[in-house]
Amino acid sequence: MKRILTISAFLVLYLFIQINGAAQSDSLVKILVKAEALNDSAYSLQYNIKVKDGWHVYGQTPSSDKSSEALTTAPFDHFSLETVKHTGEPFTSIKSTLQKDVLFGKAFVYPGSFEWMSTITITGFQPDTLQGTINIQVAKGDEFYALEIPTAIYLSNGKKAAGFQIQLPASALTAPDNACGEAAQDSKKSSALAVFILGFLGGLIALITPCVFPMIPVTVSFFTKRSKSKKQGIQNGLLYGLSIFLIYVLASIPFHVMGNVQPEIFNSISTSPTLNIIFFIIFIFFAISFFGFFEITLPSGIANKADAKSGLGSFGGIFFMAITLAIVSFSCTGPILGTLLVGSLQGGAWALTQGMAGFGFALALPFTLFAIFPQWLQSLPKSGGWLDTVKKVLAFLELALAFKFLSNADLVQHWGLLKREVFLAIWAIISIGLALYLSGYLLLPHDVKGATIARARKVFALVAFGFAILLFAGMTPKNAHLLKFLSGFPPPTHYSYLGNKNNQDALQANVVNDYDQALALSKAQNKPILIDFTGWACVNCRKMEENVWSDPAVSSYIKEHYILLSLYVDDKAMLPIEKRFTYHNKLGQSKAINSVGDLWATFQAENFNQVTQPLYVVLSPSQQLLSHPVGYTPNVSDYLGWLQCSAGK
Repeated sequence: MKRILTISAFLVLYLFIQINGAAQSDSLVKILVKAEALNDSAYSLQYNIKVKDGWHVYGQTPSSDKSSEALTTAPFDHFSLETVKHTGEPFTSIKSTLQKDVLFGKAFVYPGSFEWMSTITITGFQPDTLQGTINIQVAKGDEFYALEIPTAIYLSNGKKAAGFQIQLPASALTAPDNACGEAAQDSKKSSALAVFILGFLGGLIALITPCVFPMIPVTVSFFTKRSKSKKQGIQNGLLYGLSIFLIYVLASIPFHVMGNVQPEIFNSISTSPTLNIIFFIIFIFFAISFFGFFEITLPSGIANKADAKSGLGSFGGIFFMAITLAIVSFSCTGPILGTLLVGSLQGGAWALTQGMAGFGFALALPFTLFAIFPQWLQSLPKSGGWLDTVKKVLAFLELALAFKFLSNADLVQHWGLLKREVFLAIWAIISIGLALYLSGYLLLPHDVKGATIARARKVFALVAFGFAILLFAGMTPKNAHLLKFLSGFPPPTHYSYLGNKNNQDALQANVVNDYDQALALSKAQNKPILIDFTGWACVNCRKMEENVWSDPAVSSYIKEHYILLSLYVDDKAMLPIEKRFTYHNKLGQSKAINSVGDLWATFQAENFNQVTQPLYVVLSPSQQLLSHPVGYTPNVSDYLGWLQCSAGK
């Protein structure tokens, strides 16, 4: 396998496909659904499907028909309830016919509007409205859309779901009298700076990869030789650097547009099990490619088209040169950008923009500086085998990051596949592999047997081997503190086979995960509620739990003065059927509350106008806001001071 087609804006395109499909469904297909009760638990459903003139709906291809090449599905509904069963064979008001098709050669299609009928049986609790999606495939010529159309069906025998009072009284959320937590805005600024710095560091790493480093002298020499004067060379270099910066910043703009869909969309994206598994697979491919087994490139046509438009005639030409750099360096920058993308999504669109700005700034900086001071090029190390070593070291890092994505999916789904000990063991094995490679015992493609190993490689090999020993040692509950510097990357200490008896885990044993239960305890014990908006895949949440909550002064103060309520906004566990409902927010938008994460993410966004985690909120037994909420606060004394001030101590 020499080339694997990957897309640098994979996640952007994925979201555009979803949003574009939803937009197209409004204009191409209209579906009305009616339910007629047959008995207490069975209903006859009638779907009235109206298709725009010139478009057709694909039907289901019978398996016995060998002449058709299309294998598409008939309109079919997927309900949010697991207790819905289809009974009997569905049927339509008109028959689908086998026709020639531009896309599939031959396919069964419904040429116009039609009706589709089926029967269902619901066991157990019946809501008054049945939520679901209709999967339907439509086409016109070579235009094709696979649509997922949400639908709500009224059930005459159903009952209104118990639901949950998401919106707290406005009077309870008025600004508190004390000033506790007002520094939260400063923490947001420092968090934004931290994201920018992380992006900047990612850009610096990208600079020393084989795809980017050799481009520096080549590109700068191109500017200096083609420019009519030194002034023009400097000007072109500045424009080139600005173009690189703009390209990466502009790549985040779609996320600002998509952020208008719902406030917590970025949390939903970053914690989606499906997307995390996809990233796991992609990063495995990246790692194998970095090891040298095959090459990952974008189609040459894309690079050729961009390169054809490049030149020094105008800003547009220089901008296309920058685009060419972004494309040809994709195989090295893609994994770094992917990590930055997923890592910053929980902070929202602006966090992503800040991270991309840092990445673009770091990538643009050397091209600009060397264009201004071309004599500095003489001090650059020559390209050579060391670049291949860097690339293969990155491969080991990509392999480790891949398992972080798999761990995210495992945590939010509670599969129990990668508990703390398993995760650490995998990272330790990867670290040992890195040590063996750096010391010359493990040969990868293009390595030469018996080659001289530089002293620096041997030193890094010892570091990698020592890191593996530290990982193995940190698996035991007694030595968990050794890995505090990794907090947020491995699964939390309480997601473990062995368990842990430190202060943080003792505190976890007293955590309440249900708001109504916490409120009842708060009134009974006359203690305020400390709400911890957290997430299974939240890195900063783990840092707070393992580095701040583990402090004896903090953990004892919380246990003595608060009812601790942890609400996981990314928990994919489904709510009981009778507690699922549709919520209408302050903007009039509707949202189906089906999972635990849906409930608490909406609760946080609607009441506190924030969607980042962690977020700490203190409410009195009467649900009055006692202090300003704070986010990530890594300083123990600052966090303890906020707790004491919020409790009025």
